[in-house]
Amino acid sequence: MESAGRAQAARDRVPRIDPYGFERPEDFDYAAYEEFFSTYLTILTRRAIKWSRLLKGGAGVQKSVTLKRYIRKGVPLEHRARVWMGVSGAQAQMDQNPGYYLHLLQGEKDDSLEEAIRTDMNRTFPDNVRFRKGSDPCLQRTLYNVLLAYGHHNRGVGYCQGMNFLAGYLILVTRSEEESFWLLDALVGRILPDYYSPSMLGLKTDQEVLGELVRTKLPAVAALMDSHGLLWTLVVSRWFICLFVDVLPVETVLRIWDCLFNEGSKIIFRVALTLIKEHQALILEATSVPDICEKFKDITRGSFVTECHTFMRSAHRRSRPASELLRAESK
Repeated sequence: MESAGRAQAARDRVPRIDPYGFERPEDFDYAAYEEFFSTYLTILTRRAIKWSRLLKGGAGVQKSVTLKRYIRKGVPLEHRARVWMGVSGAQAQMDQNPGYYLHLLQGEKDDSLEEAIRTDMNRTFPDNVRFRKGSDPCLQRTLYNVLLAYGHHNRGVGYCQGMNFLAGYLILVTRSEEESFWLLDALVGRILPDYYSPSMLGLKTDQEVLGELVRTKLPAVAALMDSHGLLWTLVVSRWFICLFVDVLPVETVLRIWDCLFNEGSKIIFRVALTLIKEHQALILEATSVPDICEKFKDITRGSFVTECHTFMRSAHRRSRPASELLRAESK
């Protein structure tokens, strides 16, 4: 009874909708989240003070050892857009191309591109109140504009499923169409080349790289996958395509993206390996292909991934250059 009362009290105190507009799921553990966040709030406050000192004066964000250390410990939400724009090169691109975003929106029509984007509008974050048609303002139009402009900008990619989730997160963080467009360009065009091209060669290569890393570091898991003839793309493709959006909790995803914009795609491997290693015993209990797939869904839930600060420290403790070497060898 006492535990049930504590859970209900936490449910009464913690808002049902998170700061980004996402509705918390029915099975959300309010008590565990409140306990975690009470500690994390202290960390956030301390980090915010340090970030304000680092960024005072309004100067551009310059990459440095200090900045890298700060980013790995988390960027406060109020500074996130500025930091992402600076370290990714998106700010420089936007400054060098004034008016370009509006020019793209006003360009000639591409019916197939527009139809592909429209098809995914209602599928994008149905659990987020800001993307619903009845909301005011409704971010669907903003999302549509960003994706349409990018499709005109990068005709080799156009629009690919998964990009709607990336653009949606960027809009929630930046609250700016144009900044979201340039950050999407940084992700799709430079940080993750060939992830979203028609051949998806970069995506396929990196999933194979993860498989080789697991074979090296967690051979028992690799042996389980091999024994069932299970390809890695079947269990981790969403991790890579959506960059953990709709896979991990939003705060954890944003902490991953902090590092992604600054250090590149190696953080994807670090996070994937952290998830698999932490839950290796659970995964090895699987006895069939459906069971393995379910275990890989299970490992993206729970307190380990919710407690983003501890989770990211675990991911960075596994930092190794192997992923870059393996990717180079496989190309």
